[in-house]
Amino acid sequence: MTKRDLVVRISNETGLIQQDVLGVVQRTLDYISEAVARGETVELRNFGVFEVKVRKARVGRNPNKPEKDVRIPPRAVVKFKPGKEMKESVIQLTPSA
Repeated sequence: MTKRDLVVRISNETGLIQQDVLGVVQRTLDYISEAVARGETVELRNFGVFEVKVRKARVGRNPNKPEKDVRIPPRAVVKFKPGKEMKESVIQLTPSA
């Protein structure tokens, strides 16, 4: 699903103009991005949590020159933890053995 698909679906269900829906969706995503960029945790009930985690520095390997170690510095990354309802819905997709 793309942002465009989301806008069209909301517009069809609510009767609002697609341009207005796009503005609201984009502003929502912008606010979430800004908060995460400031290091804040964004919690959306029944959906999930976006948070910033810092990965430790580590030593990696270059597959083309495995004899050389490559130092990978620490870095901040965004992690998403799905909410309970989303997690349960996704588990339903697990194929039966």
